[in-house]
Amino acid sequence: MSQYRFLTTWCIQAPIEPVWEALSDSARWPEWWQGVEKVVELKPSENGDGVGQVSRYTWRSKLPYELVFDMRSTRAERPHLLEGHATGELEGRGLWRMFDTDGATAVLYEWDVRTTRAWMNLVAPIARPIFAWNHDYVMQNGAAGLAKLLGARLLVSGGGIVPGSVPRE
Repeated sequence: MSQYRFLTTWCIQAPIEPVWEALSDSARWPEWWQGVEKVVELKPSENGDGVGQVSRYTWRSKLPYELVFDMRSTRAERPHLLEGHATGELEGRGLWRMFDTDGATAVLYEWDVRTTRAWMNLVAPIARPIFAWNHDYVMQNGAAGLAKLLGARLLVSGGGIVPGSVPRE
């Protein structure tokens, strides 16, 4: 399996609560996030705070394939932190962190995953930059969609592969 570590930063001119609401309600992501094809809840949260919920995500981007994985919510600290563990065609950890500052919300997303599809692992040594570009494209769509949903200005949107993050077989 090939390992990828991405860090994405968004800054949206909106209060933290609506940003939290939009990001924590992933069932509605397909309504505003281009690339999220489908989200299906497989198991509800155990105590209503989102922790323990399992959802299946289907993603599609510019590249001619889709990715399907399940995400189990492992931590939710309103309105600052959401964490989950992915299994399926991607395996690993995703962590959203939100910070409010002067009427804007900074959003950091850490995505530390391994690919499990044989063809992706086979081509990873040469396709790694393309996979990174594809991830950034999807995340740019998320930033733009979130800003539009909230009627807010997108101040910053960027990201990329974490330096020193090398494929592991």
